[in-house]
Amino acid sequence: MPDNKYPADQQRRRFLLDSASLGAGAMLGAAAMPARAQAPAIVTSERLRPQMPDGVMSGDVTRDSAIVWSRTDRPARMLVEYSSNENFAGAVRIAGSLATVHNNYTARLDLRSLPVGQRLHYRVRFQDLAHESALSEPVAGSLMVPGGVHNGQADDITFAFSGDEAGQGWGINEAWGGYRVYESMRRFRPDFFIHSGDQIYADGPIQAEVKLDDGSLWRNVVTEAKSKVAQTLDDFRGNFAYNMLDANKRRFCAEVPFLVQWDDHEVRNNWYPGQVIGKEETRYSERSLDVLMARARQAMFEHNPFRIDAADPFRVYRSFHYGPLLEVFMLDERSYRGANSPNRQKGGRDADFLGPQQMRWIKQALLRSRSTWKVIASDMPLSIVVPDLNPDVPKGTFEAWANGDNGKPSGRELEVAELLRFIKRHDIKNVVWVTADVHYASATYYSPERAQFTEFKPFWEFVGGPLNAGTFGPGEIDRTFGPDVRYVSIPADMKQNRSPAELLQFFGIGKIDAKTRAMTVSLHNADGNEIYKVELPPEA
Repeated sequence: MPDNKYPADQQRRRFLLDSASLGAGAMLGAAAMPARAQAPAIVTSERLRPQMPDGVMSGDVTRDSAIVWSRTDRPARMLVEYSSNENFAGAVRIAGSLATVHNNYTARLDLRSLPVGQRLHYRVRFQDLAHESALSEPVAGSLMVPGGVHNGQADDITFAFSGDEAGQGWGINEAWGGYRVYESMRRFRPDFFIHSGDQIYADGPIQAEVKLDDGSLWRNVVTEAKSKVAQTLDDFRGNFAYNMLDANKRRFCAEVPFLVQWDDHEVRNNWYPGQVIGKEETRYSERSLDVLMARARQAMFEHNPFRIDAADPFRVYRSFHYGPLLEVFMLDERSYRGANSPNRQKGGRDADFLGPQQMRWIKQALLRSRSTWKVIASDMPLSIVVPDLNPDVPKGTFEAWANGDNGKPSGRELEVAELLRFIKRHDIKNVVWVTADVHYASATYYSPERAQFTEFKPFWEFVGGPLNAGTFGPGEIDRTFGPDVRYVSIPADMKQNRSPAELLQFFGIGKIDAKTRAMTVSLHNADGNEIYKVELPPEA
């Protein structure tokens, strides 16, 4: 395939890979090498080879681009090859970024001008910077490039969603099967996965053993970073690295692209900007949440396939276009919120949840979208009341959108009302919300005839999670926006913080049929068994 088929930056890096000391044969074998590249003597000593403990991962896939990510154990250069053929025929080879101590030996590559509507196969290696002939063993992955149209018709789309990983002391129990829910999701072969937040529990140490109600022991894999609350940058990095110790997650990451947002436990339970940890919380020496947040955000960006916005490198909210059937809008309900409070304000900065800039963005992004379905990924549910029960905050303080008064919108609910009103006035069709956070699954239909605030189009909200954490709930429901809770995955009188051994871990699957344009959403337990399903016809 001629070089002029690729963008200039990829041509340059492709040349670097083909002409550097590693040689193309290091990736594909000598038989596949271009004549101009000669394979070096490849160092096979395991001591000199870079290692890839976290496997490979892709994400932020949109239109014809995707991020490929990995991590190594020493200063090294990332090397990537990709092809639409599983045997890597005609592969494109690119030398990527450097993995150094400054980014915790992580590296990513933004692949552009990809063939839409095809499964892309990729392999990653690292080249040791001190020993150029020392190469890691290759690790392979694949991803689905969206936007495919065959015979004049868009391809079907399948996606998964969930959140809440390694919380409440429930970590990787290899005897139980590790993070089993990832293997259950993988079997649905989703085109991508929405991780709705709480990727880590930075405030939740993990012990080697937990005694279950029946007297048996839940045995966790333990690491130094997960033995205490995270405060340093390396602590937060260690929390992300912990989850990649699980074989099920690594296998899933190699096959399914991630779209990631954050919630509270990436930093500390129920945090908000400007917060100072009170004396009642004795585990922390660093009291500033802004300091902890900056460290946590750096670790999150390092350990995920984020496409960093050069104009706003701290930005978490973004959208992903999947062709004529679907666009996904990822919100950030942490970075711009006011302080947690009784949540009854009549307006002003203290009532912010998305904040003015993000609110303008989501309105305009929804207005511009021409996709049939618009999925809003919210890291917190709309009507489930979530009190802030931290020991250093006043009683009667709320963490999420809802304030539990069942009346006209106030506090953070004013932003919900503003956005729902905008959607109605501009007749934006087929908006669905997905979320996690509350550690149980539910399906809720919102309709104005049941609501205190009525200026909105009816819509659905689906809750997934936890992925591998304690099961809680169900929560109190605020009636301001007319929620009709059609399904809840747990009994009302359930004992709280149930272990993953009880299979009360949940995820959702969305499927869009290209012929009918209908979206079917189903909820599943840890073993993948379907527990609820509804088909949503598109509004014309």
